[in-house]
Amino acid sequence: MSTPRDRGAALCSPLPPEAPVQAPESPSSRRSADGAGWGCREPGTFVDLLPGDPPRFSWLRPSVLWASRNDVIARWFGDPSDDVRRRWVEALRAGGADPLRVVGRPEPEFSFLVLGDTGEGDKSQYAVVPGLLAVGEGTDFMVISSDVIYPTGSVNDYPDKFFRPYQGYPRPIYALPGNHDWYDGLGGFMRVFFGLTDQPEPAPWRGPFGRLARLLWRRPDRPDLAALEEARKLRAAPAQKAEQPAPYWALDFPALRIVGIDTGIVGGIDREQAEWLRGVSAGPKPKLLITGKPIYVDGRHNPGPIEGGGTVDEIVRDPAHHYVAAIGGDIHNYQRYPVRVDDRVIQYIVSGGGGAFMHATHTIPRQNLVDEAAFKCYPLRGDSLSFYSRLYGRRLRLRRFFELSPEEAAAAIARRLDLKPTRQDPGAAEPSLRARMVAFLLGVPSRQRTRRLRFPVRKVFQRFRSEAADWDTPPFFKSFLRLDVVGEELRIRCFAATGCREHEVEPPLEDEFTIPLAAAPLT
Repeated sequence: MSTPRDRGAALCSPLPPEAPVQAPESPSSRRSADGAGWGCREPGTFVDLLPGDPPRFSWLRPSVLWASRNDVIARWFGDPSDDVRRRWVEALRAGGADPLRVVGRPEPEFSFLVLGDTGEGDKSQYAVVPGLLAVGEGTDFMVISSDVIYPTGSVNDYPDKFFRPYQGYPRPIYALPGNHDWYDGLGGFMRVFFGLTDQPEPAPWRGPFGRLARLLWRRPDRPDLAALEEARKLRAAPAQKAEQPAPYWALDFPALRIVGIDTGIVGGIDREQAEWLRGVSAGPKPKLLITGKPIYVDGRHNPGPIEGGGTVDEIVRDPAHHYVAAIGGDIHNYQRYPVRVDDRVIQYIVSGGGGAFMHATHTIPRQNLVDEAAFKCYPLRGDSLSFYSRLYGRRLRLRRFFELSPEEAAAAIARRLDLKPTRQDPGAAEPSLRARMVAFLLGVPSRQRTRRLRFPVRKVFQRFRSEAADWDTPPFFKSFLRLDVVGEELRIRCFAATGCREHEVEPPLEDEFTIPLAAAPLT
């Protein structure tokens, strides 16, 4: 039997769509319902990794909602992230560091992992770990692309939501903060990764409403220094230390430059970071962007604003910068958009399924930004609809009405979006009236784009997110990426974490493709 590391790759066509190839024996939700985890025969060993009595995480708990209030304050009164980030960078510089340096790496060939939105600290996070370690064997480092810690980035949550779950990964972990890491002004993130303790006070607000914003703004928790010091011992080996210069950074390899940016709470970057980004993006070397907010997601284009004007995607699309892909977290699933830009293709990827509850994919409309056949997502839209139908059936005690089998859900998706089901499992070829009604109620769009009633299955403001989006039994529909640079090619694979024992041994391979990395000639 092949291992995840040995599976063959498919050469990505220079124009979409391309057809990734999987080894015949590879488990996958695209092959069968069992590959998706619906027929889970035995729960995974991840439960042995959990803390003794992990708290039940709920977004409806009043204390969690109140602690997460900085998201609302930033959107109503203005996001202070740009101002606070500048002062964090100045603090790094005052300590003798060069926060804007590019970290040079000599390896001509290398491999690494990417996962986003990890830190809920419950079963859904720990369910990712065994497969991650199996697939990650031999990799050189790992990147957490967004939301290292939920719900507020507190320094006191790092022991059980960062150090404990990833203690078995033997290589460095680089991190980019997400909006939740910014809910305490990035205090926990900067203390853990850089040892900084003096919290800058946000100061973008003026006038009477500014005084209200400052009054309501959540300050960082008082750190439990003894618990943090004990937790650090779990990842204390010299080989686990990351040379991360700042909350945004660049790793420069001979064949590829990896650029990571910090997008704050609402998704923008400050002027200084933008100037740095333009600088590290220049030149003919191929580049990969990793960002806390995805640029293409849920059938929409979010180019990423820059303080003072311009967008992140303008930098990515500039042919002089030679970006081949952009990976973003924040949304808790996997999506891929091969976007044609002039005479080349840039792969825009969402990778936010690393541990937090699952955001729906069945609400993603039929694609018009890219060819529908080239678009990929995990979980499949039909599995997402089946998943949420079971959640609502259970929560509303209407199981006989709401619950759809994966086959019924796939048929309902195919009808509303005029698609051929991805997985040809035996089942109803034509959805029942009940299945069509459930699909309508749970937000499956119509190709005709008619108005629809929608239950809260997509991402909304934190204060309205439903507890029903949490799920503590397999299948979890989590995911992560492995990227390999070999020769002049970048190979990207998306692996699933279902929580099933059989998938810890052989994680399902949900997508794979290869990007040529021949550097452009100097002119």
